[in-house]
Amino acid sequence: MARKRRTYTPEFKAEAVKLVTQQGYSVAEAARRLGLNENLIRNWKQALETNGEHAFPGHGNLSPLEEENRRLREENKRLLAERDILKKAAAFFAREAT
Repeated sequence: MARKRRTYTPEFKAEAVKLVTQQGYSVAEAARRLGLNENLIRNWKQALETNGEHAFPGHGNLSPLEEENRRLREENKRLLAERDILKKAAAFFAREAT
């Protein structure tokens, strides 16, 4: 039987990291007390240090940079399609003009 993956709220992750950063627990000790793997707390700590308040956006939510990147990729895809259509139309009309 497959094990169900546990999910943690952003608040829980932030509090777990605070045990290490503010309350002086070691990563191993905090992980043991919370019943987690040490790597989880290390990863959460690194994410919190690099992304700040946008570290844990949640299910399906993107950070502002990822959201902008997604939007720009969609716009780029649309513009490339328009360019290709215009190229084909120009070639078509050039052939008919001769």
